[in-house]
Amino acid sequence: MAMSINADDCTTCGACECECPSKAIRMKGGVYVIDPQKCTECEGVAAAPQCDDVCPSGAIAKAA
Repeated sequence: MAMSINADDCTTCGACECECPSKAIRMKGGVYVIDPQKCTECEGVAAAPQCDDVCPSGAIAKAA
């Protein structure tokens, strides 16, 4: 599983991009996206996904 960003809720602040240890987050077409092939949900690095912890708008959640 991977994390995903709800583009409607994202404020494009960029906090998640620099926090991602897997470098799975990038700006694409004016919004941030998470590459599910790279996202590890920070397993083995942190107790919880770091992108979700730093997101001020709550736009990040586990992908369905």
